[in-house]
Amino acid sequence: MKKWTVWIALLTLMMLPVLSACSSSTGGSGGGGNDGIKVGVLFSLSGATAVTEKGMANATLMAIDEINASGGVNGKKLIPVQEDLASEPSVAATKAKKLLLEDKVAAIIGCYTSASRQAVLPIVEQNNGLLVYPTLYEGEEYSKNIIYTGATPNQQLQDFVPWLVKNVGKKFFFVGSDYVYPAETNKQVKALLQQQGGQVVGEEYVPIGQSEFSSVVNKIKAAQPDVVFSDLVGDSVSAFYKQYKNFGMDPKKVPIASPITAETDLISMTKDVSAGNISSYGYFQTLDTPENKKFVEAYHNKYGKDEPITDVHESAYFSTYLLKMALEKVQDPSDTTKLIDAFAGLEFDAPEGKIKVDEKNHHTWLHSRIAKVNDNGQFEVIVNSDKLIHPEPWAKVIFPDHAEPWNN
Repeated sequence: MKKWTVWIALLTLMMLPVLSACSSSTGGSGGGGNDGIKVGVLFSLSGATAVTEKGMANATLMAIDEINASGGVNGKKLIPVQEDLASEPSVAATKAKKLLLEDKVAAIIGCYTSASRQAVLPIVEQNNGLLVYPTLYEGEEYSKNIIYTGATPNQQLQDFVPWLVKNVGKKFFFVGSDYVYPAETNKQVKALLQQQGGQVVGEEYVPIGQSEFSSVVNKIKAAQPDVVFSDLVGDSVSAFYKQYKNFGMDPKKVPIASPITAETDLISMTKDVSAGNISSYGYFQTLDTPENKKFVEAYHNKYGKDEPITDVHESAYFSTYLLKMALEKVQDPSDTTKLIDAFAGLEFDAPEGKIKVDEKNHHTWLHSRIAKVNDNGQFEVIVNSDKLIHPEPWAKVIFPDHAEPWNN
């Protein structure tokens, strides 16, 4: 027995390097292990913004399923590592750090609010990680570690505001939630309005989540605008639209125009409340194209036919495909610098049409569309941009001479 024990001990010692090597090469690390490539999926599955972010997570996971079903990335499957940031920016930072340092994901697709993105930004920069951010935002930001695939304000506004002035009227009343996105967005609206000879007749900001708007509607009535420009968010959207109608305003005569009201808001309104109001996005669920019909059908088959699909859901979907294309261009998925560089100039046939990542500024060329809510409570696209709109993180209309940090 003693002789056999010695042999077993020697055999075990001889096997240790082999066992150690096997352990470090499996598990689908971000470095491209034999089993796959890990991708962080970081959205809120709980909390105040989960109503929108669950759909973003769903769209991301659907794209990963499709990519894996068609062979993956260079023969490796994408392995989603999903985390819930619970609508809390501090949680977003903690989860991002875990995904990068413990799970060793190749990239994170995630974040919805600007607050969560700004919480994650220093984490990805300090650890040379990659965040693909699929949400429209207020601009005035550039990070070498973030690929921005949502719209900058100029992409939603430069066609929208002139169209409103020409087709609805010159007198604008602003109502928004009191945080950075409405304040910065409305700066651009005002600059465009001035160029078009328009006029601001009122402006009101309310705390996020406010649901009582009688005094705001009375001020609107007194100001007699042609357009009510809303960048309210969350539960305030449906509350305001309902009270606007119930307190005697007619959206078909004085519409609420918005760059942020989407399909997820319409489902909480009656048709007579929503009809006549106007929104601007690159994508609407009702887009009548073969690519979009295929996307909508796949999404509804997977998650239910009554699930609304919005611009940010579509953006999360095509962002995953852009990541796939970038991964295909690098030999080592853990080489974040090369992976980020691989996004430059990528083009993809998204549900909204062909889109392109800018060669320099880490933002994305997108479409611009204007849609009015019809009597069936659905967005009906009435204006399509005839070409992709260039992303301007610092909009030329208010920052004509701003230094471009991506050129440094």
